[in-house]
Amino acid sequence: MRVAIYTLGCKVNQYETQAMETELTRRGHTLVPFDGTAEAYIVNTCTVTAVSDKKSRQMIRQARKRSPHAIVAVCGCYAQTDPAAVEGLGVDLVMGTAHRMEFLDRLEALSPDGGQVVEVDDALRRRDYEHLPAGGLEGRTRAMLKVEDGCVNFCTYCIIPYARGPIRSLPLEEATAEAARLAGEGYREIVLTGIELSSWGRDLPDKPHPIQLIEAVCAAAPGCRVRLGSLEPRTITEDFCRRGAALPNLCPHFHLSMQSGCDSVLKRMNRKYDTARYYESVKLLRDHFDRPGITTDLIVGFPGETEEEFSQTLDFIQTCAFSAMHIFPYSRRTGTPAAAMPDQVPNAVKEERAHRAGAVAREMHRAWLERWVGQTLPVLFEEEKDGLWRGHAPNYTEVFAPGAGLHNVVREVTITGLQGEGLLGVLSPSGGAVGL
Repeated sequence: MRVAIYTLGCKVNQYETQAMETELTRRGHTLVPFDGTAEAYIVNTCTVTAVSDKKSRQMIRQARKRSPHAIVAVCGCYAQTDPAAVEGLGVDLVMGTAHRMEFLDRLEALSPDGGQVVEVDDALRRRDYEHLPAGGLEGRTRAMLKVEDGCVNFCTYCIIPYARGPIRSLPLEEATAEAARLAGEGYREIVLTGIELSSWGRDLPDKPHPIQLIEAVCAAAPGCRVRLGSLEPRTITEDFCRRGAALPNLCPHFHLSMQSGCDSVLKRMNRKYDTARYYESVKLLRDHFDRPGITTDLIVGFPGETEEEFSQTLDFIQTCAFSAMHIFPYSRRTGTPAAAMPDQVPNAVKEERAHRAGAVAREMHRAWLERWVGQTLPVLFEEEKDGLWRGHAPNYTEVFAPGAGLHNVVREVTITGLQGEGLLGVLSPSGGAVGL
């Protein structure tokens, strides 16, 4: 049958959708665009904020409206945490964040008039890691490799521990086998991802550290770049940096989860570090890696955030000098401790603070881009658009250059200027493809 999939949320959701796409294709089904006509629609939902819930509902309604007689199946974090709300939208199949292959089995067994099927487990009782095929469909240069699921941090603003359950890790030997397979299939970059990547190994015998995983994956796929998903700042130690810097195919790009640059706000968020420890991580990375890209997330307008606390955050992000930032106004999420906290910040104030923080972030990003003008960077090219090929340098900076036939090729690019939110350059005259 013709199946259309819409994915909301994080890289883990994207990874799990890719696994479902691969399996559906293997079973003989045809993937079609979500905005067209299909016999079955899958919505892989997100619930990280109230806005995510709303968007998930919108996409479910769109699918039902587009093809009233098609099967509509819903999975993901919103389906996990509020299956009754999803069921109330008149969908045919509701499952959560586990058993993706069983989800596809149920989908194949459904008929449009066969009644609703709702099967959602208790995520907090999960103990086994669900191994899904890594990679994606043809044409992709970058493969995601999920190595961890679940989180036990219980930050006061976050519902995800209830949606994903406790920590479960992909064993080291299985991760390296997957990495070797992906390299053999022609992928040039592997992205290690998880709900809380820094927690990898805590549930395994001997409790290995994430740097052991990174070393093993880099060794298993020596011809591939290895890029890391989001890391908790305390993962970054002297030992981590020393060992990571010795890996020639580890990308010097680190996304360090931050959320606030003010210690009192971090404490209310139940984050496990303060700004001093966070900055120590930033400094360690810059001491050991050559001009690494360091990116982060920031929540503004958290309950009780005063103007003084916000000012501390603005000062701190400038001290860190991030290469890029994602900035979000705090979204009140039902079921989390933060939703019941006093002194909720008005929406207008949150938006104004997001605007101010965004202005600072744009200045830092432009300064980051300008430092590369005149430099040469190896770029893995992904696609052509409007006469320019687009790709990424190891530090995750987006680079554009004219050329021909560059898909999945790494070429040295001399940077000549800025192009939107990225860099513009020309292929270096060497002519051939280069290494990582």
